[in-house]
Amino acid sequence: MLPTLRQLQYLKALAEHGSFGRAAEAAHVTQPTLSAGIQELEKILGAPVVDRARSGVILTPVGSEALRRAAVILNEAEALVQAAKNAGQPLTGRFRLGVIPTVAPFLLPRALPVLRQRFPALRLFLREDLTHRLIAALKAGQLDAVLIALPYDMAGLDWAHVSDDELMAAAPADHPLASQSEILPSSMENGDLILLEDGHCLRDHALAACGLRPPRPTGDEESFAATSLPTLVQMVGSGLGVSFLPAMAVNAGLTDSAPVAVRPLAADHPSREIVVAWRAGSSRASEGRLLAEVLQSV
Repeated sequence: MLPTLRQLQYLKALAEHGSFGRAAEAAHVTQPTLSAGIQELEKILGAPVVDRARSGVILTPVGSEALRRAAVILNEAEALVQAAKNAGQPLTGRFRLGVIPTVAPFLLPRALPVLRQRFPALRLFLREDLTHRLIAALKAGQLDAVLIALPYDMAGLDWAHVSDDELMAAAPADHPLASQSEILPSSMENGDLILLEDGHCLRDHALAACGLRPPRPTGDEESFAATSLPTLVQMVGSGLGVSFLPAMAVNAGLTDSAPVAVRPLAADHPSREIVVAWRAGSSRASEGRLLAEVLQSV
């Protein structure tokens, strides 16, 4: 015998609300009904899934593992229902899209009005996060697609091209490099190179595209790192060093209010590829491709 979706939903509600009473209320059933469902689940699994205490309930190791797998199963079941409802009507109903922070504020303001106009029945839920966390959520069924930048390990995923985003050099307006029409990447290594913190794929893209090594602390000094592109621009504008910026952000006006000079890089195709990606074999694949086509046009 296998667990039912209803039993897995009860387990999820119990984990989220911490008590049988609140979980039953959230699941719109009586407490005895939810309790009986959990007991049947424990019987099927052959082990308790929760420890019952006065302060509430705590998942056992078996319960935690069951919850992790239940989340995937329930997400896939919801995707099945959505796919059936939306058959023949692409980009309608709920669509959960993850977007990296070095793309979201520069592409979405132009894309969202177009999507609302072309697909009025679309309920788009957005999640902004770093690439590795978005990919993990996508593979776990918590997202339907992600808008990310390549290169990246895309095992188990399919994707569609949106655009190539040129990487450009950024220096303080009074920096010697600002007088050049093009900047050699190698000339930036000795100019207090500032990058985004580890975890931002743009950091790796810029270094790889330009054949550079990450900056290393000198003596007791620590190298600077920025948490976001706006912070990075302010650091460069304050004269703390030089950096790389995506053309998408520059064209969106990121550097307009800062004393920063932006110049092309004298390198062979210094760029990143923006794509929409989804799980290989996903029922939302056609919608992922359609979304990529819309984003190409904005």
